[in-house]
Amino acid sequence: MNTSADAARCTPLVLGVLISGSGTNLQAIIDRIAEGQLPAKIAVVISNVASAKGLDRARRAEIPTVVLDHKAFPSRAAFDEKMVETLRAHDVECVVLAGFMRIVTKVLLDAFPYRVINIHPSLLPAFPGVNAQAQAVAYGVRISGCTAHFVDAGTDTGPVIAQRSVDVFERDDEESLRKRILREEHVLLPAVLGWIARGWLEVDTSGGGRPRVRLNPSNP
Repeated sequence: MNTSADAARCTPLVLGVLISGSGTNLQAIIDRIAEGQLPAKIAVVISNVASAKGLDRARRAEIPTVVLDHKAFPSRAAFDEKMVETLRAHDVECVVLAGFMRIVTKVLLDAFPYRVINIHPSLLPAFPGVNAQAQAVAYGVRISGCTAHFVDAGTDTGPVIAQRSVDVFERDDEESLRKRILREEHVLLPAVLGWIARGWLEVDTSGGGRPRVRLNPSNP
């Protein structure tokens, strides 16, 4: 069975963005919305870190912000229950993990099936988890990049939506590769959200195995 990732839309896709740090991918989304390139609105930005600089980016854009300290909850599931409650209170349709350094649980995933998007700094399935750029440099690969994917219960194992590649040079270290990949993340993530907002993504679960994501711009 093919399930459309979104129907044809007359109103902007309502996003909830989860961050833990500087929020540069959040800023890329804010900028593309402001430029009229992304038919979406950010209803709320949630961070588990009160000092996250991304919160300042959201406030400057007059986007509501919420801080939920994960240490204040007895379990990951309890934390995610509060996030779901907050996201639903803001009528969120699609959840974006933009540098959110927490593993999410089925509580969140079941509340937003095929509606939780992550951006990861490698060409998955290569180098999942943390420090992907350092992993790439240490392994000696010649091509790396970034991956936008739907989130599942694994670590960076969800269905791939799209990828962008970058060359890895002999002179690269973790930081130089990180900066170059990040520039591609800022292009890829808003583009993918635009596809979702326009109803162009289809998730094919008919094979009984791993779901496949297809881009179909002919959808109305």
